[in-house]
Amino acid sequence: MTNTSPERRSARLALAAVAVSVVLWASAFVSIRSAGEAYSPGALALGRLLAGALVLGLFLLIRREGLPPRAAWPGILASGFLWFACYMVALNWGERQVDAGTAAMIVNIGPILMALLASRFLGEALPPRLIAGMAVSFAGAIAVGLSMSGDGHASVLGVVLCLVAAATYAAGVVLQKPALRHGSPLQVTFFSCLVGAVACLPFSGQLLSDASHAPASATLNMVYLGVFPTALAFTTWAFALARTSASRMGATTYVVPAMVVLMSWAVLDEVPAVLTLVGGAICLAGVAVSRSRPRGSGGGVTVASGATSTGGGGGGVTMASGAASSAEGELSGPTPRDAGEPNPGERVN
Repeated sequence: MTNTSPERRSARLALAAVAVSVVLWASAFVSIRSAGEAYSPGALALGRLLAGALVLGLFLLIRREGLPPRAAWPGILASGFLWFACYMVALNWGERQVDAGTAAMIVNIGPILMALLASRFLGEALPPRLIAGMAVSFAGAIAVGLSMSGDGHASVLGVVLCLVAAATYAAGVVLQKPALRHGSPLQVTFFSCLVGAVACLPFSGQLLSDASHAPASATLNMVYLGVFPTALAFTTWAFALARTSASRMGATTYVVPAMVVLMSWAVLDEVPAVLTLVGGAICLAGVAVSRSRPRGSGGGVTVASGATSTGGGGGGVTMASGAASSAEGELSGPTPRDAGEPNPGERVN
């Protein structure tokens, strides 16, 4: 049982990467609100992905990383289509059909689905504290959603689209993790983004039409979404995901609703209700529980290099009127994988 300095440095780097993803995914909701007024859901997703792919491609050329290994491509293709394309389009479209509070409650089932999928297909353990923390955080997300729901009206189409967003987000993250065993975070993120952009090419006509009429502020917000919440945040997410379990990454995405509430208060002067603040605090408490470890387990740890997900809408998951889901919380301790998780060399079912 070892606990070396390089392992601690790796844990600190993963924590810093997670923090970047949290802040950028939470900030995305402001830009989505602005850009979404001028760009249709598919056009906004395509424009965001093109901007992100351009930035990531430049960094890939500068670093001369080239193509990822063949073994990484199944995960890249699957996550690129599901998480980068389907998720973004479904979320953008769904938020036009239901209020932000309803969307937040529905999309926040994503981390729960992620944990179940990771347990089934990646063999990841589901410790009691993780399950309890996710339950607490989901209760907080429901409180935030209820406090921010309007007249309670939600179309069937909007609910279905939000469910699609949650499912594709969870599946995309779980499918991305095996790819990170073979390719670098930059490679996996760039080619996933490129796959998503190609899948969204049918919306290119809408993008050109919308861009010709959109105000400069909306276009700049779309570019911002591509450069920061997509190119940078998805890369830092992949970096952290390669160093911890998908289920724990999913649990910590419940930090985002609390952050979005605070950002909407500070940036948009949207004063949150008491229930909103309470719900955000509950989300944070649940994340703390999910990241905690039982007493007496603080001894040495064994770290498996390269072990290992979403949103959360992430892309993180971002809500259009003051609620969101998808980002990270604290990576507790220097342990990058839970007891009972498979080593990276083990076969994935």
